[in-house]
Order: sequence, then C-alpha cells, then structure tokens
Amino acid sequence: MGASHSREGLELSDESDYEDDEGSTRTESEEQYEDAADDHASMRTPPVSTKTLDELDSKLKALKLKYGSPETPTNLRNAVKLYLHVGGNTPKAKWIISQKLTYYEFVKTLQIGGDDEDDYESSSGGDEGFWVLKVGKKIKVRVSTDMQLKMFGDQRRVDFVDNGVWALKFFVDDEYRNFITKFQDCLFENVYGMEATEANKVKIYGKEFIGWLKPEESDDAMWEDADSGVWKGSGKSPMTPVRDSQDLLEEFEEIATGGGIQSLALGALDNSFLVNDSGVQVVKNFSHGIHGKGVYVKFDEKDKWSGGSTPKKALLMRGETNMMLMSPFKEGKPRSTGLHQLDIETGKVVTEWKFEKDGTDITMKDITNDTKGSQLDPSESTFLGLDDNRLCQWDMRDKKGIVQTLANTGSPVLNWTQGHQFSRGTNFQCFATTGDGSIVVGSLDGKIRLYSKTSMRQAKTAFPGLGSPITHVDVTYDGKWILGTTDTYLILICTLFTDKDGKTKTGFTGRMGNKIPAPRLLKLTPVDAHIAGANNKFHGGHFSWVTESGKQERHLVAAVGKFSVIWNFQQVKDSAHRCYQNQQGLKSCYCYKIVPKDESIIESRFMHDKYAVSDSPEAPLVVATPMKVTSISMSGKKRGLGN
Repeated sequence: MGASHSREGLELSDESDYEDDEGSTRTESEEQYEDAADDHASMRTPPVSTKTLDELDSKLKALKLKYGSPETPTNLRNAVKLYLHVGGNTPKAKWIISQKLTYYEFVKTLQIGGDDEDDYESSSGGDEGFWVLKVGKKIKVRVSTDMQLKMFGDQRRVDFVDNGVWALKFFVDDEYRNFITKFQDCLFENVYGMEATEANKVKIYGKEFIGWLKPEESDDAMWEDADSGVWKGSGKSPMTPVRDSQDLLEEFEEIATGGGIQSLALGALDNSFLVNDSGVQVVKNFSHGIHGKGVYVKFDEKDKWSGGSTPKKALLMRGETNMMLMSPFKEGKPRSTGLHQLDIETGKVVTEWKFEKDGTDITMKDITNDTKGSQLDPSESTFLGLDDNRLCQWDMRDKKGIVQTLANTGSPVLNWTQGHQFSRGTNFQCFATTGDGSIVVGSLDGKIRLYSKTSMRQAKTAFPGLGSPITHVDVTYDGKWILGTTDTYLILICTLFTDKDGKTKTGFTGRMGNKIPAPRLLKLTPVDAHIAGANNKFHGGHFSWVTESGKQERHLVAAVGKFSVIWNFQQVKDSAHRCYQNQQGLKSCYCYKIVPKDESIIESRFMHDKYAVSDSPEAPLVVATPMKVTSISMSGKKRGLGN
C-alpha cells in the first residue's frame, strides 16, 4: 500500500545497460511531497561506468564522427539526443539511449497514421491540418497536453509521452528555449485554430489576463499574501515538510456491501454513504476513516428510475438525514429529468421530484448544496441545479412555503426560486459553492465563471479557458482559491485582487481588473501519466474539506485511473518552490504523492476537517473503487479499528 513516487527523474545515462539500484535505503517516513522528477536523485550514487552527457558530447566532437545514418541528419539543425524510459515505476527503471544524435521538427499534417499521412506536410504552417512533433523516424505525435510535456531547463531537457516516455536532450540553451517557444506556439494554434500572434493571444485571453498570456509578467504577490496570517502564525516556516511519523500512511480497506459503487457521499457528522445500483450502504465516520457494516438501504423496485438507471449523484441535505439521488434519464447521458429524495433514517424514498419551469419539463446535469456547509443545516430545503445553459436554485417547498411530499402531493414539482437560462454558448459542465454561497462554474471551453451569492444572471469574473474542458470544479470555503479539473491537468486559480480603494476582495464580489495572478497547473510527470494509462483521465479534483471560517484547506486530491494523487496545498502556492525553477510559461507543479489501488478509482475525498486528530496534518482520505472503500490516514499514531 502507501504512497509511491515517480522514478522519472533518474539521471539520463549514456550506458545502455545502466540500471538504477536506488530505492532500498529510502523509507516511507522519509518520503515527502517532493518533485516527482528528481526525488530520487539525491539518494543515488551512479555506477562508476556512467558517463555524463557533457563528457560524451566532448568525446564525440573530438572524434569528429561523420553521421550518415538515414535517421541522423548530416547538418545539425535542431539536433537532439533521444532517450527512452524503460522499467516503468519498478526498481529497475532507467533511461536508455534511443539515438545518440537525431533531429526534431514541427510540421503540419492532416493525419497521423494511414497510408497517405505524408500527402500534406509543411513546416511553415498554413490553414490546413494540425501541428505535430517529429523526432527522426521514431516519433510523430500531435502537439497537445496529452503529451504531458515536462521541462527541465537546468538540464536542457524535455520529457513527454507518445506510446512510451521519451526525453530530448538539447546541446545548447538557445536550442532548448527555441523548442519550448515553438512547442507552446504550436499548442496554441492546435487548441484555438489561429496563429500564435500577440494579437490573437490577447483576443483569446483578453487584456485583463495578461498574466496568463505572459506569466513572467504576472504579479505573484497574491499567491504569497493570501494565507500569510494562517500559515505563518505557528512560527514554523510554511515550507517545513511534515517529517517522520506524521507522514506515514495507514490504510483500512473493506469490501463494499452490494459492490458496484457508483458514488461516494461523505458526511461531516456520524455517517458517510456508498451508493450503488441497488441501494445505499451506511458507514460510520471515525478519526481514522470510514468503516463498518452499517445499515444497507435497498431500493424498492418501485423506486427505480425510468429504465433502471444507476444513481450517479448523491447529495446530502437536512442535517445529513436526507439524500437527493440523481440518475441519468438515459444510460450514458449526463442529464436527469428529476430526483429521488431518500429519508436515510427510515430507508424510504419519500419524494420523487421533477424538474420543471413554467409548466415545461427541463433537465439538469448536476446539483449541489447552496453553500459549502449547508448539508449540515436540518432545515435546508433549497439546493442548486446546473445544465448546459441553466444555473438555478430549486426549492422543495411550494410557492406557499409548504414542504411537498408524495403523501400531500401527487406529483411534486421543484420550485424554481431564482436563476437564469442563458441563450446559448455557456456549455456549463460542473459547479461548486463557497461558504457564503458564491458559485463557481466550469465550462466545456475551459472557462471558469464566478457568480456572487446574490445574482446568477451575470458572472462577476470569467477566467479564460486554456483549451481543455473543465470536468469538475471545487473552491475553498473562503472563496480565495479555485481548483478546476481537466483530463490532463488541474488548474489552481487565485481569486484575490486589490480594488481601486486598496481593499482586498475576491472575484466573486467584484471585477478583478488587469492585475489578475497567473494560475498554476498541477500535472503528473510523463512517467506517471504513462503508467496511469492513455485512456485514464484526471477526475474529481477536490480541496480538503472545511466548513468554518478561519480554517484553511491543507491538501488537494484527484483521481486518475488506479491512482489517487495528493498535493500539499501550501507547497503548490509557494512561488519559490523548486518545482517552478527553470520553467517557461505557466508554472507547473509536479510535487505529489501517489496512492495506488488495484481497481480504477471512482472518487477520492478527504473527510471533514473535524476528523483531523492532533497528531495528523490532515483528515483521513477516503478512496472508493467499484468493490472496495479504503481509508488512508496521515497520522503516525497506531489505532485499532474500534478506537
């Protein structure tokens, strides 16, 4: 069990039989949230026979070798050395030389693969096709975030994924920088369909977001100041890593009753809930996680949705005594025409709700609580709904304020209390709320919009998209930070700004002006992305869970394939962190822990902050897979299941 680290940062070797034998001396208690690209480098003593790249380059030049291979050009334009990573995440992982000298080029093509893929290919651009990176005859890959390209500026090196993990080593700094600039320009054109000129970039991002366009000109002061009062009050350096027993991971795993887990509903009170296609399993909350063969509420046949679809969304309400269950109207489609309201105490569906506005049935693709902590309110009767072009609040009471149930209403209809139907183009995908009820919404085009708690008609702030759809979004209790999930990375945004009167506000309460901090990206290293699998995508990125002013979220977590990936929030925010050194473009963080499972992960969530005990830096992490639920504690204090 436990956390694993990437071995991607192993030193590039010029010996094809070089093997990395490091790893036997490092214990779990020594592992930290280190850069997964070099967390092993400090522990390794290379074999005597290993030559550095510079030594080999000098010898090759001294020999004045003539390169006549069809895969190595006679001129040295765009010359690189190509490496291949083998061994995955095993102790035998290593880099081997694929070609000692080859070349790269960016070309436009109409397709990759097929008999006529070279019918159209140009290195000078044009209106047709898309940009690809070619390396000799071995690599031809579309320029996209799927490559998971990672920069090592101090080594003049980039790593990326293309049916394996590759590294390009450049011979001079200028060539390395030129490659990065060209790659980013090609990526921009592939994403937005227009040339990467300054005018086009401003057209996409807007003048207010110059920091997103040119991160080197961004004012990062807000990243440092946002939590100064919270993180610097202890007298410790905020970058002091959690050491020794505090960083040990304990794990409690149980088989889920009924199997086939579809969703996880964490409670902040006594219980949490696992939802599958036949019912809801109730489990107990403890300071070390969730477990216990509690009550199993089985759905009656008459309670099944049309077509028998499995509930995909579970929302706790009314002091966590009720659960709203939302199922797709059609299997495989995200929208629903209504909800089932489950009374957890009786185990019965008490109401079958319909979504309706002005007498017409409508659909919703997502629901959430009014505020970050409103599921704890026993009198809560309202919640929020989202569809492609709709953002609204629903009320379970009728217009006279009377709660509707199956007993007093034949066919209860939710009351649309406020909201807006946008004409077109918003393509909403997901949303979340702050502690005061402000709303953040993620869209298909990658835009993230902020709405105040008083108006759903017009966003106070709209952050531009980076080209990838936002599939999930979360926000801190205080509204200062937003975490958007895409298939290949997470985007962390600071919403703070200083208004014209010198007051610090969030983008939920006012327009942010033209000094908006650049976001930061959270990514997997190419090795870990490759191990996770080409078809596995990030999903469900969350902050740790607090519902009280003055409390600060400490970690971030997301799932990808069989991995739960955990980031230290303060480390990500630290502009001086080593992860960000020698990078071009938006700062990308590769500091994380991986908790691997043997099944694909449905959801990974931190329990409520109240379950963080005194010797632990965080509440337990709960990981749900289709057949099991696992609780992972960061505390080093050994406890039995019954404590």
